[in-house]
Amino acid sequence: MKHSLFRSSSGTNYIVPFIIVTSCFALWGFANDITNPMVKAFSKIFRMTVTEGTLVQVAFYGGYFAMAVPAALFIKRFSYKSGILTGLALYATGALAFIPARMTGSYYPFLCAYFVLTCGLSFLETSANPYILSMGDEKTSTRRLNLAQAFNPVGSLLGMFVAMNFIQARLHPMSSAERNSLDDETFNVIKDSDLSILVSPYAWIGVFILFVFLVMLSCKMPRGERELEGKTGEHLSTRDALRRLYINKKYREGVVAQFFYVGLQITCWTFIIQYGTGIFTREGLTEKSAEILSQKYNIVAMVLFCASRFVCTFLLKYIHPSKLLMSLATSGGILMLGVIGFESRIGMYCLVGVSACMSLMFPTIYGIALGGLGEEVKLGSAGLIMAILGGSLLPPLQALIIDAGINSGHSTVNLSFIVPLISFIVIIMYGKRTLKLYENEQ
Repeated sequence: MKHSLFRSSSGTNYIVPFIIVTSCFALWGFANDITNPMVKAFSKIFRMTVTEGTLVQVAFYGGYFAMAVPAALFIKRFSYKSGILTGLALYATGALAFIPARMTGSYYPFLCAYFVLTCGLSFLETSANPYILSMGDEKTSTRRLNLAQAFNPVGSLLGMFVAMNFIQARLHPMSSAERNSLDDETFNVIKDSDLSILVSPYAWIGVFILFVFLVMLSCKMPRGERELEGKTGEHLSTRDALRRLYINKKYREGVVAQFFYVGLQITCWTFIIQYGTGIFTREGLTEKSAEILSQKYNIVAMVLFCASRFVCTFLLKYIHPSKLLMSLATSGGILMLGVIGFESRIGMYCLVGVSACMSLMFPTIYGIALGGLGEEVKLGSAGLIMAILGGSLLPPLQALIIDAGINSGHSTVNLSFIVPLISFIVIIMYGKRTLKLYENEQ
């Protein structure tokens, strides 16, 4: 029997809801990738260390962690659509909060704005991912989620483009070392100007998200298949659902794999700026020119990530998700050895190539981990979104390695990529273990 991607066994056609919800994937992709370069930008604007700058990522991904379970309980009580609307409202609130944060001239109100914004993203992802999985037959759910997630990099590319052309290119060209030598009065003038540049794109996206909220509010969205099962079938208490999830080995290990995957993704896309800056300044470019060139490489990496996700979605028709996951993680680990070992553009090419290997991972781990779950899928989704905390914890760990080298007078940027290398090893193990589980079930 041929399984349709967008039609359920009961005959419900989900193609229009799929298109509407998939647009949200691009929206949180934009937020993620306009934010990654801000670690370097905030470090310069406020004269901070790399480690202090990564508090942006701590606040950003901390919001995902904090709001995932409340979001799951919310959609369990109401609906996926209600969760998406709440997510959009919080997203807009956080983005617009950059305006009063700018007025304070302090770093920490920006972190609060990021936290609120990503509480919204947590609602969006906790609602949209399982909704997409439930828009049709379960046998095609992982492929359907990969297709929806393929549009996430479109938003990411736009976020990178805005970060490069409307923030990084317009910030004062003075290097970090030169800023550190300024007197307080001169420094504050430059800081205020840079903050005004940084805030503008966030204010505009906040207005746009409000528009999307109104469009979504006016659309009629059918319930997903698993939502309907929850209304007519077995009713589980939150405690029972959590217990079932905990004893489910495939799910439990999937949360761990997702934690390391998100940390891997964010470290690679955040520290590509530091990695490239070191290479290109050694070639004779100024720090600002090297940063902009590094961001261009980051955009190439995202284009490759986007193209690879469409290719992987096609390959999933013929290759089991666990097998493809294991193969790409192995390839990524080999490329990461090149990132660590080479101190030239070859290492940069390896780092760009890693993005092709990462493209499949988030939706595939998500789909494998939630496969076979019933009513507990909503809380299960929350656990996988909480695993995004890896994007909050692993970048500061890598930054500590970089700062240790700066303080000792040596470059340890290359060595710091041992953190994503370890993450690839964890994902290889998850792919191997779930493939073996699948083969034993046949």
